[in-house]
Amino acid sequence: MRAATEHGEFDRFYVWQWPVRLFHWLIVGSILVLAVTGIYVGNPFISVEGQATRHFVMGTMKSIHFIAAMVFLVSVFGRILWMFGGNPYSHWHQFLPLTAKRLRGAWNTLAFYLFLKKESPAYVGHNPLAGLVYALVYALCLVMIATGLAMASAGAHVDSMLASLQFLIPLCGGLQMARFIHHVSMWLILGFAAHHVWSAFLIGNVERSSLIDSIFSGYKVLAPEIARRAQKHIEDDQ
Repeated sequence: MRAATEHGEFDRFYVWQWPVRLFHWLIVGSILVLAVTGIYVGNPFISVEGQATRHFVMGTMKSIHFIAAMVFLVSVFGRILWMFGGNPYSHWHQFLPLTAKRLRGAWNTLAFYLFLKKESPAYVGHNPLAGLVYALVYALCLVMIATGLAMASAGAHVDSMLASLQFLIPLCGGLQMARFIHHVSMWLILGFAAHHVWSAFLIGNVERSSLIDSIFSGYKVLAPEIARRAQKHIEDDQ
C-alpha cells in the first residue's frame, strides 16, 4: 500500500497479524515474570519474620511462576500452530532458510551485522538470519517447557495431570540435570531478548521501517528506496 505524508511517500505493509502480536507480548510478559520468580525460587532473597504459614512467600512465588508458565506454554504452542495457518510473513518457511536464496540472504544479513556490508538486506517479513535465530529460540522455549514440566511433575499430587508427565524426568537426565538445563536456558533466552531489542532498534533505524511500531500496529512502513530493495524478497514471503 502506497501512502503519502508531508515527508514524502512510503510503502505500508500489513505484516504481523493480531495473533502474532498477542502471542509475542504474552511470551514477553510471561518470560519476565518467570525470570523474576524463577530466580527467587532458586535463590530466595526475601526474608520475613514469623511462621512460614503466615507469609508463604515461596509458595506464592511458585504459584505465580506456575501461572506464568502456563501462559508461556499456551503462547509458545499457539505461535507455533500459527506458523501453519497465518499469513505468509508468519509462516514456518520464514524460520527455516531451506532455499539457496534465503541461505544467501542469511549470510548477507550476518555480514551486515559483522560490519562487512554497509547496506542492510531489506525484507518485509523476517530476514532469513532472524528467522533461523527465532526457530532456535522456539526450540529453546520447548526445552524450557519440557524441563519445567519434568520438575513440576516430581512434586505433583498422584491424581494431578502433571504426575503423568514424570516420564520427562529421565528424558531430561534426572531432576538435577533438568534444573541445570532450565536455568541455563533461561539466561540464554534473556540474552537473546536483550539482543533482539537492540537489533530491532538498529534495523528499524537503518531501514527506516518502523520495526518497533510494527509489533504494536501490525504494519511495517518502508521508505521507497528500502521498499524497492525489499520487493525482490517479497516472493520469498509468499
